Amino acid sequence: MLLGQLSAAASPLTQEQVQKLQGLVAELNPIQQAWVSGYLTANANSAILGATTPGAAVQAGEAASLTILYGSQTGNAKSVATQLKDQAQSRGLAVNLVNMADYKPNNLKKEKYLTVVVSTYGEGEPPEDAENLHEFLASKKAPKLEGVKVAVLGLGDSSYEFFCQTAIDFEQRLQKLGADVILERADLDVDYDALATQWINSALDAFEPELSAQSSAQVIPMATLGGAATTSQYNKQNPFAAELSVVQKITGRDSTKDVRHVEISLEESGLTYTAGDALGVYFLNDETLVDEIIALTGNSAASEVTLAAETLTLRDALIEKLELTQSYPGFVEKYAQATNNAELLALTEDKAAMREFIEPRQIFDIIRQYPATIDAQSLADCARKLQARLYSIASSQSEVEEEVHLTVGVVEFDIFGSQHLGGCSGYLAHRAEEGSKVKVFVEHNDNFRLPANPETPIIMVGPGTGIAPFRAFLQERDSQGAEGKNWLFFGNPHFTQDFLYQVEIQSYLKSGLLTQCDVAFSRDQAQKVYVQDKLRKQGEQVFSWLEQGAHFYICGDANRMAKDVHQALIDIIIEHGGKDAEQAEQYLKDLRSNNRYQKDVY
Repeated sequence: MLLGQLSAAASPLTQEQVQKLQGLVAELNPIQQAWVSGYLTANANSAILGATTPGAAVQAGEAASLTILYGSQTGNAKSVATQLKDQAQSRGLAVNLVNMADYKPNNLKKEKYLTVVVSTYGEGEPPEDAENLHEFLASKKAPKLEGVKVAVLGLGDSSYEFFCQTAIDFEQRLQKLGADVILERADLDVDYDALATQWINSALDAFEPELSAQSSAQVIPMATLGGAATTSQYNKQNPFAAELSVVQKITGRDSTKDVRHVEISLEESGLTYTAGDALGVYFLNDETLVDEIIALTGNSAASEVTLAAETLTLRDALIEKLELTQSYPGFVEKYAQATNNAELLALTEDKAAMREFIEPRQIFDIIRQYPATIDAQSLADCARKLQARLYSIASSQSEVEEEVHLTVGVVEFDIFGSQHLGGCSGYLAHRAEEGSKVKVFVEHNDNFRLPANPETPIIMVGPGTGIAPFRAFLQERDSQGAEGKNWLFFGNPHFTQDFLYQVEIQSYLKSGLLTQCDVAFSRDQAQKVYVQDKLRKQGEQVFSWLEQGAHFYICGDANRMAKDVHQALIDIIIEHGGKDAEQAEQYLKDLRSNNRYQKDVY
């Protein structure tokens, strides 16, 4: 029997339970459904065993366990936290893996053994799902944590100034509350896999003696279901070589922006995604620029280098495996040492000067400015592993089936006398040909989801390429026949050049799927108008929708747009909700706690 046909009369569930179950399953992809099914089976087995073993439930409740809290913006911290959980369970340890967004801060006073795995984004800011706990730990409400054993792992990107700042914050705040740090914090860069595994082993070595001594709980293995076979074999470590079907420019000839609609075939991959997820795309560096680097460093393209136990030519390594566009301090430091360049060595002593130096430069530019003879292996060792770029998925799989669509803004600028392109956007727009293969994987984002109830209204704010996930949302709601109201705020410079997916949006307005659409074309009048201005203009109605239970979504630039929209919401709540600034902030915090205020920002 399909879940949609299930009724209370045909099951042991009440009608309310049936509705809750249907709502939950509606927002899960097949992989998540299989996992939940296995979990429920194992839980039922546990209950049966508990019924035949007096006191078993009490023992399980009293067992010492390791709580793993994670805060993840793009999925990396969640992946590492899950790896930590799996390794702990393989040692027979009891663990509790929790997203910080789902964790009740007052439970901290009940913890004895705690690990924190958290990423940092933007200007040293916590990821969305870590914001509340991060703030709580700095407040007067935070409990004393004497005797609590903690270990913290940070993930970040050293090309940003406040590298792993959120992990530093968590450790300092936990220590201030009295917790004992039993393992040195690790701050890991984008190429974190091997070091994360080392830290996990060290953390479990530190926690295991006390946990094992106190644990008396039975370990009940997770049931293995046939449905688990639907899980794809492809992931970040093993991406799928997909066919690039379509790359189409969707901005006008005279636009200041080059935005491409990209369609990729997932046929035969088994990959599934949910509206709100992202697609990771691996790209190839520009061969012409790679050849230039090889010449500038006095190397031969055929010279062999070794990367993580894999041997390949220097040229192949530079094209396929190493980061050559996004600059970061680590490259400058290693290249300065390898070439013994006095100017670069001086930069490594001045963080501010280093930031100013790398901000306008790609790695190509640094080598051009400071060419030097350096052996192939040393050159390869200077660069870090090439990282996939994540793009918000712009399609619903229920609509496009074995395809995935992206909305890609091409990074393009002129500096130092030459044209520069972003690594992945430049590859997709200018070098990859339709029909060629591109390696991809799905990065699930459980913090950016449509409401479980299809009748719930939603407000979407997505200027520029921030429209991408909302195209997916609209496709999904259309395929569901969802009756909830949908309101879109979209902005870009010019109506005639930059109205992305205009025909589709107008079609949704005509059909009634899109209840309302407010657009802000900032350069079409003397005074610039942005999405936050349109929000304020519609403030009374926006607040009315929120009071009716609407979910509010933002996608796009984190540093300016998302902050401006947040402030506009505060102003709207103050004006139309009769609240002061503190109450308005609390109003939004409550929305976020109830998953009604979600951001996908970058």
